[in-house]
Amino acid sequence: MANALFEEKLHSDEFLVTTEIGPPKGVDVSEMIHHIDILKDKVDAINVTDHQSSVMRFPSLGGCLLVKECGGEPILQMTCRDRNRLALQADLLLAYSRSIVNVLCLTGDSIDVGDHKEAKPVFDSDSVQLLKMIRTLESGKDVSGNDLKGVPKFCLGASVHPEADLIEPQLIKFEKKVAAGAQFFQTQGIFDLASLRRFMQYASQFDIKILAGIIVLASARMAKYMNDNVPGIIVPEAIIDELASVEKGKGLQKGIEIAAKLIRTIKEENLSHGIHIMAVGNESVVPDILEAAEVEVARH
Repeated sequence: MANALFEEKLHSDEFLVTTEIGPPKGVDVSEMIHHIDILKDKVDAINVTDHQSSVMRFPSLGGCLLVKECGGEPILQMTCRDRNRLALQADLLLAYSRSIVNVLCLTGDSIDVGDHKEAKPVFDSDSVQLLKMIRTLESGKDVSGNDLKGVPKFCLGASVHPEADLIEPQLIKFEKKVAAGAQFFQTQGIFDLASLRRFMQYASQFDIKILAGIIVLASARMAKYMNDNVPGIIVPEAIIDELASVEKGKGLQKGIEIAAKLIRTIKEENLSHGIHIMAVGNESVVPDILEAAEVEVARH
């Protein structure tokens, strides 16, 4: 099977742009398909989230199949929260058989932040072990050492949080992910570019690509909610005040401006190898952000 275009771009000097789509809670995928059509030619790849914040939704693998069907380049998000090693490996084999080869390996949010608090978390593996599991599959064996009939090949990504209060544990985990085979990283949302600069100085010693996470804020209320309820997100008070200062109904426009300004600075100062835009619930504004930031992905 030929390498995915996204993996080829990882070996180039191009400024990479990825974004993500949240699947629906149900089987009506019409809005999702609409978002894929809007985004597929504006970005290098589209993540499909995997029960983000532990809220049950249409599956990431199903969403990635839709991205492929619509002519886009998908990144399968795979968390360890809900599946044991049998199910993880089986889903990976299915993904590869359908030409879905980009995988973002995540441990997953805690069950108690989601909408199925009575569910039993699995966590048979964590993100580092999942990376190792996939590299084992690529060797022609499953994790119990049994031979595979046909061998998959994936392009592997992981997450990192440069703005964590305690950065040392993040750096230790980051190094473990690199050693386990991660080729690219999409960071948690970045609002403080000083922390990104510090992290990139450290990360530059590794042969991997870093995509800075850009969260699109739609209102001061959304920003406060994320601070209070979304693990790992820290929106500075100055940005919350900026969002609160605009007239009613103009919050999203201000959020687009803030995101575009961050992206422009990251690109102009060459702070990372690209960006990952998270426009939670507002995926249709991603092209507007890229236009405002004067970023255009290269076409081959």
